[in-house]
Amino acid sequence: MWAEKAEKKKPMLYDLFIGPFAEFDFMRRALVGVVALSVSGGAIGVFLMLRRMSLTGDAMAHAILPGAAIGYLVAGFSLPAMTLGGLAAGFAVALAAGAVARVTVIKEDASLAAFYLISLALGVTIVSLRGSAVDLFHVLFGNVLALDDDVLILLSGVATLSLMTLAALYRPLVMECVDPGFLRSVSRSGGLVHLTFLGLVVLNLVAGFHALGSRLCRAGSVLFGGQQSAGRAGDHPGGGRALSRLAPARHAGRSRPSPLAAAPSSGVVML
Repeated sequence: MWAEKAEKKKPMLYDLFIGPFAEFDFMRRALVGVVALSVSGGAIGVFLMLRRMSLTGDAMAHAILPGAAIGYLVAGFSLPAMTLGGLAAGFAVALAAGAVARVTVIKEDASLAAFYLISLALGVTIVSLRGSAVDLFHVLFGNVLALDDDVLILLSGVATLSLMTLAALYRPLVMECVDPGFLRSVSRSGGLVHLTFLGLVVLNLVAGFHALGSRLCRAGSVLFGGQQSAGRAGDHPGGGRALSRLAPARHAGRSRPSPLAAAPSSGVVML
């Protein structure tokens, strides 16, 4: 009896977890694309969560939609046109939100929330001018089972560039998470590091847009980043203290506690 049950379970497990990837080429392409997104998205998401910028990732995911929609309106589902349009729109919204926060009394998170709602409505309107309901569905939720070679090369290139840049800027990024005041007191690279990090966020969101659409492209960063940041700074004893040694929190004769002591333990995805 037990032997018969084991024989029945083996084909079932094979059909669920191995068979689709062994038989269908589009499933293998989807797996490669998702792995590339998770590698870079997880690393970016850790710093998003530690810097309390999870809303920024959500807002920037909607911010790229108008630019990608304009690229679609001009050249259809063209990878270069939609990529360049999404990058331009994402950087424009990031700079506009920062400018509004500095000029007015509105905080940056509130301005980002307003911009992402406007961007979402504008992007859906632009796509509806030319496309059908199917095109709108693909823009919002992507088509991960239809990834071609160009998209896979883009995803792999973005993942490689993101990891190399994070490795080069690791210490300044950690210092800014732990004690931004200390970083400003010892170096003038804080603004450049912040803008570079925002650029990586936009780049990963645009890459994820081609596979998962604007509604889901930030899910990998928040989910993977939330779990990794919880494991590094919250779940393990002394995790926050280990990171805080990279950036001493003593200046002007006073001691400041590390904000990683209150690091979030999980990610929340707003759909």
